[in-house]
Amino acid sequence: MTKPLLATLRGERQAVPPLWLMRQAGRYLPEYRALRADKGGFLALAMDPQSAAEVTLQPIRRFGFDGAILFSDILIVPWALGQDLSFGIGEGPRLEPPLVDAALASLARVPARLDPVYATCARVSASLPGETTFLGFAGSPWTVATYMVAGRGSKDQGETRRSAYRDPAAFAEIIDAIAVMTIDYLAGQIAAGVEAVQLFDSWAGSLSPAQFERWVVAPNAAIVAGLRARCPGVPIIGFPKGAGGKLPAYARETGVDALGVDETVDPEWAHANLPADMPVQGNLDPLALIAGGETLRSATARILAAFADRPHVFNLGHGILPDTPIAHVEALIAQVRG
Repeated sequence: MTKPLLATLRGERQAVPPLWLMRQAGRYLPEYRALRADKGGFLALAMDPQSAAEVTLQPIRRFGFDGAILFSDILIVPWALGQDLSFGIGEGPRLEPPLVDAALASLARVPARLDPVYATCARVSASLPGETTFLGFAGSPWTVATYMVAGRGSKDQGETRRSAYRDPAAFAEIIDAIAVMTIDYLAGQIAAGVEAVQLFDSWAGSLSPAQFERWVVAPNAAIVAGLRARCPGVPIIGFPKGAGGKLPAYARETGVDALGVDETVDPEWAHANLPADMPVQGNLDPLALIAGGETLRSATARILAAFADRPHVFNLGHGILPDTPIAHVEALIAQVRG
């Protein structure tokens, strides 16, 4: 059976672009909120393969998206590297000890913490409709490192940027450890049934051009090369949020098969400046989806027109927001699919 999303990621332009939404399995769905309340917390939900598979499948049942994205979190990798991970009520995730106060060598790695994710992948793979592509993912090393160093999220990643300038050799060890674990992690997802993967670099936009080359482009290129050697033919999507004018260099130098662009990027500029044959994913503003009506219609039409002559995966420019009306998602799907 034809899988439109998988074919697009391999470079085939579709008459109707395939569609999925980042964070489509999540808080805007009442069925997700009910299951999370029953499980009692995010980590308990993500580490229970039966429940995590159910969350992954919920938006496929409701909307029939062309891709199902694994329900998990980018901080599973630092957890497997030996940091303690917690999600407090009303707070963001916490990692202990933060590496601004501790050495990477002090951590005892626990790769078995990845096993429930692989079990989730196997359950989802066995349950998806034949036309739906199964997407796995991991955080890119720079973004993951920002949490490992600071122990939590931050607005400007200042603590991690200082650390990278202050002791680049020590910071490189953190980046390299994340990259090695990420190759193993994604290969494990693929072995369990994932058909394509996305590398999320949510904080790539906070770096200067030279630091972007060192901490975003180089480690992502290493992951792509390592994963391609172990899992040839599996498409890899790179998503360096906030990269802006550095996107063409990222596309050329990392070796990714497809490029996700965020909502701040002009789609016409992206089409003109990115490699002509590269599949592009994006890039509707999540707030335009919330606004709905003519705002949503015109923004969607502009993106569809800009990418009409290349392989295009319609998506948001970042994750769907919790207060997104379900009716607006339905209207978006209807417009994209004509």
